This record gives sequence, C-alpha cells and structure tokens, in this order.
Amino acid sequence: MTVEEFRDVVGLWHVDRRSAADVVRAACDLLVAGVDGPAMSRLAAASVRTADDEVPLLLEDAMTEVGLEHHHLGSDGGLEAGVRAMARLTLAGELSPRELARWAHRWCGHDRLELADGLALLDDVYDERELAGLTEEDVDEEVLAEVRRITA
Repeated sequence: MTVEEFRDVVGLWHVDRRSAADVVRAACDLLVAGVDGPAMSRLAAASVRTADDEVPLLLEDAMTEVGLEHHHLGSDGGLEAGVRAMARLTLAGELSPRELARWAHRWCGHDRLELADGLALLDDVYDERELAGLTEEDVDEEVLAEVRRITA
C-alpha cells in the first residue's frame, strides 16, 4: 500500500465505493508498508466493527500525518476526492469510461461539482451519440481526455 493508494481508498469512502472498515484495513496495510506514525497507528487500531464511528474521528490526523489533504465526509472536497479516485480507477481499467460518466452524472449531476461537470455532460453524449454521428469509442476517448484532466 502506498500513500497514494490510501488516498484513493479514502476518496472512494467519500462516495460510498469503500467502507470505513476498508479505510481501517488500508491504514493497516500502510503500516505494514512502513508508513507509520502515531495517528496512522491509531487509525489502523480502530475496530472494523465500529469503523463507521471511529474513522471520522481519527482520519484527519492520519491524513495530515502522511501529507494528504483531509475532507469531512459529505463535503464537496470529499466528493472531489471521490471523483479523482474514480477517475484513477478508469485509468487503471477497473471502471469503463461509460461507467464513470454514468456514475458522475448520478452522483454529481450537472452544476453541483465543477470537477465532474464534463463527465456528467459526456453521459448525456453517450445517450445521444448516434444523433451526433459519434461512436461509443469516440465518446470513450472524450471521457478519457476528461479523466486525464481530472487526474493531472
């Protein structure tokens, strides 16, 4: 586990793609990888049974300790972290461009989060691509360009 992978687990937790217990497990993996400190150790020591209660209380110090920005659950910053993590899943081939666009449209809609606006619009383009003379692959490429912008 790297600090960047931990960041993505936390980002995915913000958008309900990972659980608080997954955050605790990721903290354990980070300790095993040699990235440790008192705050990360406290997070890794949290019970997975009570992780939903403990993670929000312990996460800020652990994130700060490893040089990551912390966002409160339900905040726009947390949603942005989730969008970036989902975009990285798409770059890794774990999520198709179509799935990412659909997810962003459902989670962020139009005009809720500027970072995801392009993805939400591209979900609409998938639905109307034939009218525009586009193939699904054409739209996939546009989504991937947006993903590269988001993850840059």
